[in-house]
Amino acid sequence: MPIPLFNSIASWILKKRIHQMELFMKYPNEVQGELLINLLKTARKTKIGNKYKFEELTNYFKFRERIPICKYEDIELDIEHCRKGEQNIFWPSSIKWFAKSSGTTSSKSKFIPVSTEALEDCHYKAGKDMLCLYFNNNEDSQLLTGKSLRLGGSNELYSNNNSYFGDLSSIIIQNLPFWAELSSTPSNKTSLLPEWENKMKAIVNESINEKVTSLAGIPSWMFVLLQNVLNKTGKKNISEVWPNAEVYFHGGVNFDPYRKLYQNLFPKKGFRYYEIYNASEGFFGIQDQNNSSELLLMLDYGIFYEFIPLEGTVENENKIIPISEVELNKNYAMVITTNAGLWRYKIGDTIKFTSLNPYRIKVSGRTKHFINVFGEEVIIDNTEKVLAKVSLKTGCTISNYTVGPIFMEEKTKGSHEWIIEFEKEPKDLNHFAKLLDEELQTVNSDYEAKRYKNMTLFPLKLNKAKKGLFYNWLSKKGKLGGQNKVPRLSNNREFLDELIKLNN
Repeated sequence: MPIPLFNSIASWILKKRIHQMELFMKYPNEVQGELLINLLKTARKTKIGNKYKFEELTNYFKFRERIPICKYEDIELDIEHCRKGEQNIFWPSSIKWFAKSSGTTSSKSKFIPVSTEALEDCHYKAGKDMLCLYFNNNEDSQLLTGKSLRLGGSNELYSNNNSYFGDLSSIIIQNLPFWAELSSTPSNKTSLLPEWENKMKAIVNESINEKVTSLAGIPSWMFVLLQNVLNKTGKKNISEVWPNAEVYFHGGVNFDPYRKLYQNLFPKKGFRYYEIYNASEGFFGIQDQNNSSELLLMLDYGIFYEFIPLEGTVENENKIIPISEVELNKNYAMVITTNAGLWRYKIGDTIKFTSLNPYRIKVSGRTKHFINVFGEEVIIDNTEKVLAKVSLKTGCTISNYTVGPIFMEEKTKGSHEWIIEFEKEPKDLNHFAKLLDEELQTVNSDYEAKRYKNMTLFPLKLNKAKKGLFYNWLSKKGKLGGQNKVPRLSNNREFLDELIKLNN
């Protein structure tokens, strides 16, 4: 079959899914309610189903009353038993895959169960939906006439008692049908290489002569890969290497600090950016409009959603609500019940609803990643906004950063200390720091109150990072790879002090 004809037929098939999406957009509460009942029926004879008498839970209110909210630590022992071969604990179908995840650079790892249903009805379905939405919005797309450059995690899959664990991306690649590899680069063999820097070289060598039409991966790591591509080819930008590239699908971290970097890499007119929201626990949202920063919350992936209102940075679990009761522009911690056997599980992310018809969201941060040492309640959403604004004002670009507190001492007040790695530096670092401090006060009234006349907090302190500092820091921790992220905000100085020491 000629490639242009294949592109047309495949895009037509993908777009047929739009009608199913319209169903959950029109009847979101009914779809979510039915999904919850099906999950409870499916798992009623599991260990957890017997414990909480799932057969008696005939509606959401009984479900909410009977089953407690949990964190990973609450179910860690059951997960360990499942990893050692015990089945039917929290889901009836056999679970042999576990997505290894930490979320930050901390040494403690989580092993998130991945069922066959989660792979098929959530992750793979989302991959097709991502293309479906893109084709629906871009009728003239030639995406399927070439290959997608994918950048997954760096962990190989380790077998343990007939169970397997590794990065979620590794698990997905390992289980993809053969035809999916034909439309992707690099090969599965290269994608699953365990050592990050050798893998990076192999991806570059394997992909530079391919016809790449799309890219997918976390912005921080994809940027490193693309810099290597430019070094290898000697080209000025990536559009010169892959002139047919038309879209970059990204997720994992806020894209705003990276946007200018990517616009320089892809100066081609009409190049698009599409955001996704997924994690080891599930696939949650996809950008469904061109040139938007909102994500459509996907309601038919076998995931039932609940939301805990945040009062400042404090979660009020007594007020947990279903999707039918959420309000616009309020911060919520997200709780999920899934077709992999996670029941009322707190994933640690915070979101805001930007639309209620249909339900669209923005990820605003992590429940553990904020600074509230002095009552200032600064969240990631605050720092990302001010960095984007100040970078635009000063003509600089930022590749990485983290923030921690300078604690009060007997005769000195506290403040925030930043370390920023610039791709393109501002002309005046002191002016940049001053603007950063002022803008943070405009978006966060608590920070503004603490900064008023230096009553509680002094102006922030800014450190300029050497080129490659964050990469070297992650390398020393053995955390190079697609799903490892730099912690942005912390209430202690652990990360900050390590980075400053390495920087000096």
